[in-house]
Amino acid sequence: MERREEQPGAAGAGAAPALDFTVENVEKALHQLYYDPNIENKNLAQKWLMQAQASPQAWHFSWQLLQPDKVPEIQYFGASALHIKISRYWSDIPTDQYESLKAQLFTQITRFASGSKIVLTRLCVALASLALSMMPDAWPCAVADMVRLFQAEDSPVDSQGRCLALLELLTVLPEEFQTSRLPQYRKSLVRTSLAVECGAVFPLLEQLLQQPSSPSCVRQKVLKCFSSWVQLEVPLQDCEALIQAAFAALQDSELFDSSVEAIVNAISQPDAQRYVNTLLKLIPLVLGLQDQLRQAVQNGDMETSHGICRIAVALGENHSRALLDQVEHWQSFLALVNMIMFCTGIPGHFPVNETTSSLTLTFWYTLQDDILSFEAEKQAVYQQVYRPVYFQLVDVLLHKAQFPSDEEYGFWSSDEKEQFRIYRVDISDTLMYVYEMLGAELLSNLYDKLGRLLTSSEEPYSWQHTEALLYGFQSIAETIDVNYSDVVPGLIGLIPRISISNVQLADTVMFTIGALSEWLADHPVMINSVLPLVLHALGNPELSISSVSTLKKICRECKYDLPPYAANIVAVSQDVLMKQIHKTSQCMWLMQALGFLLSALQVEEILKNLHSLISPYIQQLEKLAEEIPNPSNKLAIVHILGLLSNLFTTLDVSHHEDDHEGSELRKLPVPQGPNPVVVVLQQVFQLIQKVLSKWLNDAQVVEAVCAIFEKSVKTLLDDFAPMVPQLCEMLGRMYSTIPQASALDLTRQLVHIFAHEPAHFPPIEALFLLVTSVTLTLFQQGPRDHPDIVDSFMQLLAQALKRKPDLFLCERLDVKAVFQCAVLALKFPEAPTVKASCGFFTELLPRCGEVEPVGKVVQEDGRMLLIAVLEAIGGQASRSLMDCFADILFALNKHCFSLLSVWIKEALQAPGFPSARLSPEQKDTFSQQILRERVNKRRVKEMVKEFTLLCRGLHGTDYTADY
Repeated sequence: MERREEQPGAAGAGAAPALDFTVENVEKALHQLYYDPNIENKNLAQKWLMQAQASPQAWHFSWQLLQPDKVPEIQYFGASALHIKISRYWSDIPTDQYESLKAQLFTQITRFASGSKIVLTRLCVALASLALSMMPDAWPCAVADMVRLFQAEDSPVDSQGRCLALLELLTVLPEEFQTSRLPQYRKSLVRTSLAVECGAVFPLLEQLLQQPSSPSCVRQKVLKCFSSWVQLEVPLQDCEALIQAAFAALQDSELFDSSVEAIVNAISQPDAQRYVNTLLKLIPLVLGLQDQLRQAVQNGDMETSHGICRIAVALGENHSRALLDQVEHWQSFLALVNMIMFCTGIPGHFPVNETTSSLTLTFWYTLQDDILSFEAEKQAVYQQVYRPVYFQLVDVLLHKAQFPSDEEYGFWSSDEKEQFRIYRVDISDTLMYVYEMLGAELLSNLYDKLGRLLTSSEEPYSWQHTEALLYGFQSIAETIDVNYSDVVPGLIGLIPRISISNVQLADTVMFTIGALSEWLADHPVMINSVLPLVLHALGNPELSISSVSTLKKICRECKYDLPPYAANIVAVSQDVLMKQIHKTSQCMWLMQALGFLLSALQVEEILKNLHSLISPYIQQLEKLAEEIPNPSNKLAIVHILGLLSNLFTTLDVSHHEDDHEGSELRKLPVPQGPNPVVVVLQQVFQLIQKVLSKWLNDAQVVEAVCAIFEKSVKTLLDDFAPMVPQLCEMLGRMYSTIPQASALDLTRQLVHIFAHEPAHFPPIEALFLLVTSVTLTLFQQGPRDHPDIVDSFMQLLAQALKRKPDLFLCERLDVKAVFQCAVLALKFPEAPTVKASCGFFTELLPRCGEVEPVGKVVQEDGRMLLIAVLEAIGGQASRSLMDCFADILFALNKHCFSLLSVWIKEALQAPGFPSARLSPEQKDTFSQQILRERVNKRRVKEMVKEFTLLCRGLHGTDYTADY
């Protein structure tokens, strides 16, 4: 229930006149809402009207607003206000007023039966809400009463008007139930009650639907009403007669949509599979729609074919398991499957001339899953029946995946092209799935078709047909290990025979080669068949994404077999990079591909290739470093630095022993001397410093410089060691001049990899102390404008504690200031910064015993930390961060128990802290719970969540539902 005291402006004596909720004032506010051109006035009016609806006066003015002389907008507001009062403030209504309220609503509904439809609907919703609140005790036969009252002959309204009003009321009742705020125990009571009451509804609906004299508008309403009731999980056998009547109504074009909706809702309810006999009776009804479906397809009537397909799929998809279980009825189910196959293969191109085929794709997953879940004997029988069906499905899907003619495709909008792309991805996923059912035979099947197509001299083949077959192959090869398939060598042999006349076909050829890159690594003799195609495609900007990503896959998977081709690959890549054929992101991928390629060469070969590859960029960078900074040369600098960092990301000449972050990172040393990346970095170090000196103010350039070293450090690990002293020095200078988050992130990487090695400790310690002192100065000046720096700083501190706690033993480190700054960071509004600060404290508190300065600061200032944590839990921080604060409480309790037990009692004694909503008992319970739990972190998180809801006054409200 909403708390009225929190309504804006509802308090204070000065606000009284504005909150005079009279009929006149409500009408004025509505006029303002609808007709005032000023948006601020509209907003004010809307706010005021919401308060009016919630006010006690609403009981009075609502009825007056429904007077016949009012316009529909005003009547509608009156009806809405009644619904809000009944649905949200039910407990305010005295029980002795239930009957008169019910009678008044019936009267109004009867009156509006021949009046405004939108007002009638609102009044029906209000009466439905009243019925749900009174059922089953105070109004046991609510639905039967409604039916009886509206069928009374002495009503002033004509019978059709009464009938439509009753149907409206019966339609909104289940809908209101679905969205009502009834507590759980009431909900199940009322659901049971409604299930019984459908006995009063369905006979009436059947009679109205089958009566020849019923006008179309009544039958339309009947179908909608039926649709609404079946969602209450009414037993399917009770719906049989109505479903049959709805099938008959499908012949009437005016009733078609409503009939489809009703049948689909009835068939799709989860409980329906229990009623197998009814489901078996539905199959002939669905099969009986085949002529209407074919006719619709012939006439291009997409709405009708779509609707019939929805019905067939609803029956097949929801109940395939139950229907497959009826082995003696296998032929009728197979007929339904074939009908769905017809829908999958419906003529036309999705989404332009048909929108139906996509509805069927999940059916094929479901059917396959159900067949494969049977015991061996039954599965063998069904495999025999359905393998041919699935081979047919593959043909149908590949036909549907074909592109239209170039001319037709040229007329498609970009939205249609995108929808078609997504549709093809769905087909690709389905094919990949079908492979489970059909296995290697599927690949042979595709290969035979492609072979026949490419070698036939009979007729010229269309590129669309070739492309679709390759696309099918690629779909499977991308995710399934085809290394043992005997058709791949043949396929690789066929690819060069494809005459590529078209971008879409060329793209698919590229992606197919990419999908086979792992196979090529096992069969390196075949690389030469396809590599020239890929290198040729690199020069075509239209094939940018497919050609570059394929080259990258080949360089990654086959790098040890590529040395003979390396010179050629580097030359072609250099050429396209210099000609600027590709967009930035593809240039970066291409550099990563070259990194993989060079990794497998001898050191002198790598250096030779690196020299020819990088020299042009270094010369360009030297030139740019001399120029006065401006936006265009900044873009060029960032681009070149990006190319270098992407190259160094994958250029890895030594082998990892262990790749997992957090574990000890070790690599086998490079046998042939210094690491080529380090050689290059040392050569360009001065130049990078020169660029930096001019661009220190620019976060993007600084980030790009840091990225080069960060990627190199991550890839090289120990091999990066020779660079550590000069990089630490450069980082220190950079950060002292203008602090930036990217410099802290790189410092964190260095700490992670090198801080524990005695040889590197001095430069890393010096850098750590320098960035800490600069950041502490930043805190003194006001860190609020730099949440990203504070975030990265907290992560750096946490990494230092995790990797090398000795850094906190240094006398020059002001641990107290660091601690106080981290407490301040807990109060930032930015969630990532708060998370990082919490992460720092959860690393710091376990070190209380072993690192003396840490123990000392926690003893002196730990109380301040606890206060900040309690304030956050009390309502100052987002509820989504409560787990992080719970982690700090847990760490305090585990590592500083005696201190915490004193601090928490003292802190919670303060009146109104951490929230004025708490009683002393609630605070006491919380502190006892926390102090008791030193083992189970999950329990502490639950306690904190409970406590924060109490602090915010949300405990037991609707707001906790999503918590």
